Amino acid sequence: MLPRNIIRSFWGTKLFGHILAISITFFIVRSGIDWMYFKATRPFPKFLVSAVILGWLVPIVFPIGWFIAGYVRRNQRMICVAFSTAQAAITGFLISSLYKAITGRPSPNATLTLIDTSRNFHFGFLRGGVLAGWPSSHTTIAFSMATAAWVLYPDSKMARFIALFYALYIGVGVSITAHWFSDFVAGSIIGTMIGVTAGNSFKLKRRVY
Repeated sequence: MLPRNIIRSFWGTKLFGHILAISITFFIVRSGIDWMYFKATRPFPKFLVSAVILGWLVPIVFPIGWFIAGYVRRNQRMICVAFSTAQAAITGFLISSLYKAITGRPSPNATLTLIDTSRNFHFGFLRGGVLAGWPSSHTTIAFSMATAAWVLYPDSKMARFIALFYALYIGVGVSITAHWFSDFVAGSIIGTMIGVTAGNSFKLKRRVY
């Protein structure tokens, strides 16, 4: 199911989501919004660095914990959400890493002067590594998991609110501490496409409703 859903994350209307992410990034970078955002958010509290930590921790802990809770309670929907969010996280990591390997964009943390480096990209393959860059893996994974949960909990406003809050906290947090603003925007769009794919796939297969 994983290879098929990776392909489906680029299929049909979802392909336009990727094109939209690239187009919006181009506009943000060329207009100078990235650099303006970077300078404007420097005074923000550094407690948001917790988003970086949670962005790697939650995708591992949540699916495992939710699966155990669902198994104990014999709750099929919880088990389905656990598998769906796990797959969404893996897919988000793989796709965002592929984009990073191709675009090679340096992190704003590498900016040690007041020179605008927001337009720097090193296109090719692995010219800039996959740890930093465009799009934000933290954001892509967070939005993919949140969207998958959103799809599988259509009748729970609380679950949807928590999912959305989590995704925004991670995305905004890393855009202030470790990524450019356009990395966050692109990651949120691409992650949403992945989450819709994973959520709908498990919803249909498990017949939760």
